[in-house]
Amino acid sequence: MQRVERNRTGSGNTVKVWDAVIRLFHWTLVAGLVTAYISGEVHASEIHVLTGYALCVLLAIRAYWGFKGSEYARFRSFIFPASETRAYVRSMFEGHPGHYFGHNPAGALSVFALLATVALLLITGLATLSVIDFEGPLLFMANLVSDETSYSIRHIHEFIPTVGLALVAFHLMGVVAGSIQHRENLVKAMITGKKKLADNQDKYEEH
Repeated sequence: MQRVERNRTGSGNTVKVWDAVIRLFHWTLVAGLVTAYISGEVHASEIHVLTGYALCVLLAIRAYWGFKGSEYARFRSFIFPASETRAYVRSMFEGHPGHYFGHNPAGALSVFALLATVALLLITGLATLSVIDFEGPLLFMANLVSDETSYSIRHIHEFIPTVGLALVAFHLMGVVAGSIQHRENLVKAMITGKKKLADNQDKYEEH
């Protein structure tokens, strides 16, 4: 059972779900990825590299906060059994999914997939910087791989954003579906950190 913080408002109760670190990470990541994508497309290499370094720091902070942060920021709070995930996805298509204050099972899959994709994007970016441009913290790789492998790494780095855009599309569809089915503004929740809670809703939630 998970205890959630309830705050009285003029029209009911709210639940504090997303802390400041998570909200700042979410929107900074969006801005950083957009900047990285555009700078890569227009070949603004200096901005692209600096943005990549900033994203590496941001991802490291999120990894740390996934173990030391507040309840709903911790990875353990949105790791679900496969059976629960299947049941939730099935209930989504049936139009009556269960409510979760933090990430639901489908949203959790989306978050982990996006974080893994960003991590792979950054790793291949740093590797490309070292084996193609001969600079960066992974410079030791330059003497360990062949030219063919070097260009393969770059091609992988250039392809990953396509995968990322597909995942973002699924993520946005999930946000829209969740907002409609649960009658709550999930975008607003990621800005304020709070979700509405009906007066007759139990303040304890069981996952």
